[in-house]
Amino acid sequence: MIRIAELYKKFGKVEVLKGLNLTIKDGGISAILGPNGSGKTTLIKSILGMVIPDGGEIEVNEKSVFRNFSYRNEINYLPQIANFPGNLTVNEIIRMIRDLRPGVTTEKDLIEKFGLAPFLQQKLANLSGGTRQKVNLVLTFMFDSELIILDEPTSGLDPVAMVHLRELIAAEKSKGKTILICSHIMSFVQEVADEIVFLLDGKIYFQGTVEQVQNKTGKLDLESAIAEILSIKHA
Repeated sequence: MIRIAELYKKFGKVEVLKGLNLTIKDGGISAILGPNGSGKTTLIKSILGMVIPDGGEIEVNEKSVFRNFSYRNEINYLPQIANFPGNLTVNEIIRMIRDLRPGVTTEKDLIEKFGLAPFLQQKLANLSGGTRQKVNLVLTFMFDSELIILDEPTSGLDPVAMVHLRELIAAEKSKGKTILICSHIMSFVQEVADEIVFLLDGKIYFQGTVEQVQNKTGKLDLESAIAEILSIKHA
């Protein structure tokens, strides 16, 4: 699904990605983890074509993403911060995104799942952070794409919405979709991820299953395992 080779990116004098190599196979859930400044956001935005690398290759479905924008129609993306005009109602933003992108949508089912019907005529600026995140999830999952990228998807969600999010992710996985997740909530990652990709200093420091991370560190919970990896690295 995704192949990245010798990816480099600098912002000014700061090297963010330093010859990063990564392969994500079709199907399953990979969690992209790492401390602040490790290159997670730059990596995701490079895959999406939002950041142009200084060197290296990125392929999605065996096709280079460089000078090719059509592949992005086959990606569902949830940004960490979605800045939509606050004067639009929920209905208006859903209709706008639906009109901008071709394909069959399933927003009605998602609106029901997240209990958004009472908010459809309300402006985005008047919604709570958790409700806006539910709207963002509807906008992300209402299209049927083979690749789904979720950046901090649990932000602001209540426990019921968290259950629905896990159900959505499991349903998409069962269809053979490839899902990339960036999250600081290690309990969530441990529950849903098949594979951990841990970035450190602009390179892949570790890639493997949650069980392999646990075996490597001797820690049962993922949060402690990640902390152990960082302590070993900086010892």
